[in-house]
Amino acid sequence: MKLVIISGLSGSGKTVALHTLEDLGYYCIDNLHVGLLGAFGRHITDTGMTEEVRYAVGIDARNRPEDLARFAQILQELEAQQIHSRILFLTADDDTLLKRFKETRRKHPLSGPERTLAEAIARERELLAPILARADLTVDTTATNVHQLRELVRERMQLGKRSLSLLIQSFGYKHGVPTDADFVFDARCLPNPHWEPALRPLTGRDAAVEQYLQNQGEAVAYLEQMQGFLDQWIPAFERENRSYLTIAVGCTGGQHRSVWLAEQMHRHFRGQREGVTLRHRELT
Repeated sequence: MKLVIISGLSGSGKTVALHTLEDLGYYCIDNLHVGLLGAFGRHITDTGMTEEVRYAVGIDARNRPEDLARFAQILQELEAQQIHSRILFLTADDDTLLKRFKETRRKHPLSGPERTLAEAIARERELLAPILARADLTVDTTATNVHQLRELVRERMQLGKRSLSLLIQSFGYKHGVPTDADFVFDARCLPNPHWEPALRPLTGRDAAVEQYLQNQGEAVAYLEQMQGFLDQWIPAFERENRSYLTIAVGCTGGQHRSVWLAEQMHRHFRGQREGVTLRHRELT
């Protein structure tokens, strides 16, 4: 990994992500003008960049629209300099961003007397669309706190050159489907431990729930078919040089069935490859 570019919506956690990479030993620059990326690439190449030196830059919407529109061309210029970049894009839903700005009383960089906060967020999404389109990894921080985001960045950005980072995530449909998932599996068709009084307060990580689901033929068949599908198709993504893949498994509340399936898949893939991360979105 030569260069990490961090971008995304204001209030989504870009500063947290950049500081996390700094703690990991990256040389970080925040709010770099996108038009200077090429010059920055030439500088680090001319100074004898080695494999041990890692760089990260933050780019936000405080750029000229015409420069942001040239983002794909700028990336090509970096590649021509033998600088291989990975792009991390952070986002969140509008309601969450509005709440964060109101709670912190921060001013959105694009808001002003003639533009409301909601309009500023919408304009920012529009301006950053060229970067989002080229993102290697998109992280939705709507349901992620600061500590979880730091851990996620640490786990997913420490990769070898040809490693694929696989995130397996459970979630509850009643809290919304993760927007950053590459594959989404719906486990609501499976027998629900919630309706067993003794199992209701437990989670899919508890032995009693695990035993209950392992005794359900439908649940075992679902798991085996899901694993078989992913065993077949994950290598195809690796052949296309994908660096990140997110597998999301959902049930109604994100407590029993999806957690059990995610745990089983994490165990399965961890035995095959490095860079496998497990996250239970609804469990704290």
